[in-house]
Amino acid sequence: MTTRDELLQAAQTRKQQDELAYYGALTPQEAYALLQAEPKAVLVDVRTQAELDWVGGVDLPDEQFAHIEWMSYPGGAQNANFVAELKARVPADAPVLFLCRSAARSKHAARVATENGYLLAMDVLEGFEGNRDDHHHRKTVEGWCVRGLPWHGA
Repeated sequence: MTTRDELLQAAQTRKQQDELAYYGALTPQEAYALLQAEPKAVLVDVRTQAELDWVGGVDLPDEQFAHIEWMSYPGGAQNANFVAELKARVPADAPVLFLCRSAARSKHAARVATENGYLLAMDVLEGFEGNRDDHHHRKTVEGWCVRGLPWHGA
């Protein structure tokens, strides 16, 4: 079993290797292990409500999960209340893991969280669905779902 400190070190190593503007990044498996090892950790899904409704979401206890849209659907406008919603839901001293479809928006969310006082803001690599395969399908190559972590369909 990997400890909390080992997982945080893995995130820090990726920060240094990839010159990230936030605490670090974890694979989906590492993120789930951190959630198991650290009761204060919170996974923030930054996908749109439409994505949750159409694709599904992670299965975590309510105290370790928050849904805060990074951008709206339709239209794709950035959520002007993102930081306020984050502060209302997640303490600044908690490890916070950001997840989106394919790990693009989550990187931005981790950076903005860091800029607003979150010292342990991390990106979940691969995202919920991961990149597309050769047939342009998601959930077949990588991501939270493919890794066999707890989730539910729409």
